[in-house]
Parts: sequence; structure tokens; C-alpha cells
Amino acid sequence: MSDSARIAQLTTSQEADLGWQQDFYEDLHRHPELSHEEERTASRIRAKLADFDCEVVENIGGFGMVAIFRNGDGPTALLRADFDGLPVEEATGVSYSATNGKMHACGHDMHTTALLGACALLDASRSTWSGTFLALFQPAEESSVGAKDMLADNLIDRVPRPDICLGQHIMPGRAGTVRHTAGPIMAGCDSLRIRVFGKSAHASMPHNSIDPTYIAAMIVTRLQAIVGREVAPHEFFVISVGELHSGDKNNIIPESAELVLNTRYYDPALAEKVYASLERMVKAECVASGSEQDPTFEYYAHGEVTDNDTAAHAPVAEVFDAAFGSDSVIAAPSTASEDFCYLPQAWGVPYVFWHIGCTPEDELQDPPVNHQATFLPDYAPTVYASTRAAYGAALTYLAKP
Repeated sequence: MSDSARIAQLTTSQEADLGWQQDFYEDLHRHPELSHEEERTASRIRAKLADFDCEVVENIGGFGMVAIFRNGDGPTALLRADFDGLPVEEATGVSYSATNGKMHACGHDMHTTALLGACALLDASRSTWSGTFLALFQPAEESSVGAKDMLADNLIDRVPRPDICLGQHIMPGRAGTVRHTAGPIMAGCDSLRIRVFGKSAHASMPHNSIDPTYIAAMIVTRLQAIVGREVAPHEFFVISVGELHSGDKNNIIPESAELVLNTRYYDPALAEKVYASLERMVKAECVASGSEQDPTFEYYAHGEVTDNDTAAHAPVAEVFDAAFGSDSVIAAPSTASEDFCYLPQAWGVPYVFWHIGCTPEDELQDPPVNHQATFLPDYAPTVYASTRAAYGAALTYLAKP
């Protein structure tokens, strides 16, 4: 039997008490907390970790924590789950819906439940593996700073150095599928605030103005020309205008306008090229309209491309294929973004990140997507796949020969 087949057999056959998972998941789902406010959620995680033979390092970068499972000599593998919610009014209609105006609309309650399940499986199967397992529970992923906050709070000095970092995310797709690939699997992103300046005047006297609303409108139109004419058809780049603010009175032409953009990409070098074109175009539109003040540009909320190491992905893919069969799927990269990769980058170690399909069969034609008020995983196949995939990926690096 090959190593991958043996690990796959352990992945699917190992038994542990996982009967608590559904109640735990529904409790987290019913009580979502926003980024940087996850006190109750962290206490529930900490209480469950008390059931296992592990050390817990708490309050890292806010409510972050790491459970350390030591089991003799060997490599160290880290697996991360995030646990913050979103400011979304839930519309799923399930009995355990949140009623506080917040929602686990991105599946972080499932990520946390699955990682705790993997902890239970590893704790119950210590004879099959050797080394150290780190279960990292991260707050504030939705604000894009949770991983950075943990690193800024000396995470690297407070836990053992991993040899590999692992992570997963539930996504639209048939529930129970394990969706993985080498190379980019999630997009990089940036937010960009642009401010353009004009000259205010009464709306009845537009000839006395330099209209920043008109400048902003022309910029919105020309942004897509950059993507359509300067990005090659086989490359990927998205620019979305999320906000446009200009004026606050119907009969006054304002003196400035503000646009807030969001971008997504798989190639950071392409992003730099697009940003240079974008700034050139914005400045040119301001000149064309006679603006007397240069526009300003503020880049923020940067997210790295999640780019799986090919060599690290290969053995994990073999285990997934052997354990899940046709439910192990090579998937196209997602256009969503993550802050997971800041963790392995800080240690300078490879990483593997994958997706778990969570959509019920009857919703596959038009599935709700992450961050929607109706987004809800099909519990049983999703918790099974995410728990066992996390366990199997960890065993890929920790299993005894």
C-alpha cells in the first residue's frame, strides 16, 4: 500500500467522538461576532480545546489562539481556521439563524468546527503520527488584518516554527467536494481611494464650475477600458467601483468627488502595470476637465495572492484523491481573497490551501455565494469533508512511516 493510500485510509476510518460538532457549529452560527469583537467565540473555542491533550497560547493579536499538540519527534504542521462574522442580516430561515444583525455568511463557523474536529481526530490517533500539530484560530479575517495582528503580537516567538502551513475555505460547489490546485487558488486584492478636485458653483451656473462629478463619471467609464484594452484576454484582472461620493445638495456642484475601488488579480506584476495605467488615466481626465489640483490616490486593504506551493500540494492532492475519490476535484482558482498566506510567508515555509464545496444539491443551479444573506452550507457533507480533509492534510506531513 502506498503512503498516500495508507494515509487516506486513516483519514476516512479513524474514529473519535465528533458528536459535539453540530451543536457547536449551530451555537457559533447563532452567535456571530464581527472582526475584533470575537470574545464569546474565542471562549467557546478555548472551552472545547480543554477536552484535548494540548497547550493553548491565547490572546494573540486580539482573540487569536494556537493549540499545540506535541507528539514526539517529527515535523511541525500548522492548520488555520478563521472565526469572525459579517455585518449581514441573516435570511436563511434555519432554526439556528443569527438574530443580532450579524451573520456567519462566509463559513468561518464551519472552518472552526472542522479544525476542532481535526484536533479531536489527531488527539485520538497519536499512535499513527509523530511531531507537532498547531491548530491556529484566527480572528478578524474579514478586516484583512487578523493574520497581521497575530504576527505583530509575536506569534512567531510564541509557538513552534511550522514546516508546512495548511488552510481551507468553504465555497459554492457541490457539498462534500474537496477542491484543490497547485499555484494560485485565491486572488490578490487591493482597495484604492481616489479623490478628484474641481470648483464648486451653483447648479444654475455650471460654466463657473469645474465639475468633479463629471470627472468621476468619466473615470468610472474609462476604468473598464484599461481592463479591456491593456490586459491580455488570457490574463485576469477585475476593477470594481464600490463607492462614489460627490456632493450633498441637489443644486450645488461640489468641489470634490471620491471613488473607492476594489481590484482582484492572480499576478502581482500585472497589478502594478494596471495601477500605473489607472493613475495615468485619472490624471489625464482631471487635466482634460481643467482641474486645478492633482488627484490623490490611497491604496489600502492589500491581500496577497494565495499561491499554493507545487511540491507541497502534490502529496496532499494524492491523499485527497485516495480518500475522497471523485469528490477530490482539481478546481479553478477563486476570485475571492484571503489573508492566510501572511502566516507561512512570515515563517518562510510552503503552504497548501484548498476549498470545500458546501452547496446543497437543490441549489447548484443558482447557488448562494459567500457574504450573501442566504449563504448556508449543507451541514452533513460539508462538515465531514472539511474535518476529514483537514485531518488528512495534517497526516500527509505527520503520519509515521
